[in-house]
Amino acid sequence: MARPIIIDCDPGIDDAVSLAMAVASPSLDILGVTTTFGNVGINNTTNNALRVLEWLGSSVPVFRGTDRALLSPAFDASAYHGASGLEAPALEQPTRRAETTGAIPFLIDTLLKHSEPVTIVALGPMTNLALAIRLAPEILPRIAEVVFMGGSTDFGNDSPAAEFNMFCDPHAAQIVLSSGVRCTMFGLNTTHQVIASPTEMARVRALPNQSAAVFADMIGFYEAVYVKTNGFDGAALHDPCTIAYLVDPTIFTFRNMHVAVDTNAGISFGRTVHDIWGVRGLAHNTQVAMHADSARFFDLLRACLSRLR
Repeated sequence: MARPIIIDCDPGIDDAVSLAMAVASPSLDILGVTTTFGNVGINNTTNNALRVLEWLGSSVPVFRGTDRALLSPAFDASAYHGASGLEAPALEQPTRRAETTGAIPFLIDTLLKHSEPVTIVALGPMTNLALAIRLAPEILPRIAEVVFMGGSTDFGNDSPAAEFNMFCDPHAAQIVLSSGVRCTMFGLNTTHQVIASPTEMARVRALPNQSAAVFADMIGFYEAVYVKTNGFDGAALHDPCTIAYLVDPTIFTFRNMHVAVDTNAGISFGRTVHDIWGVRGLAHNTQVAMHADSARFFDLLRACLSRLR
């Protein structure tokens, strides 16, 4: 039986790859896609989610979410993703629109009414989910797991200490992490192990279908920034790690710990703090990914892309 999921995202190139992998995975039942401001603002992220899904031939509904953080000023990642967030000429403008229901009412209604608990896949700032929890805490037992990309056990990327998604809305992330729901975290410490090197991308491009070429071109745009900014051998595929985990969790190794987010102003604003040894006496609240088998991840990525158009 397919696992019911809701994808909360801010497309974004790696979000787009995540959507493609999820659509291609028969073990996942996508109940809806909710959008958040994140990478390039809510108008672009919502439009990009519709573009990707329509191009893939998916009728999964899209629900527009929050356009700002709970308390933080606005940031964006257009330097990585391009002004629109998705510089992919093959993906035409969508013919359908987001649903009239907003993301937060959709989250609350779906979680309360679905026949079984639902997994939330959070690929951007967790503002939508935090607000849903605050407005309707009765949804908490209906969340099977929150699988999120964000944070890091080592260094940041949008500040010396903080990863972008956490930096955008640390207060929202802290609400989710302190809510008691089961969380699985994919931080930079692990996603930086999944690098779309020229060798790996050549294998993707060798696939005989259109999707392989289109998504390889997207990742290529991303790659140029990573090579210049980070000195990597290619783009880090952050968000797709969450989908890979849902399809095959054995690709990763984990360590349980208590994770919190620094919401205090200063150089560590947005940093995830990991109590590995339990020095604060708090129960573990997060399964933190520590290692990725990159070769197996790319095997799965190719398998997913090969099932698409």
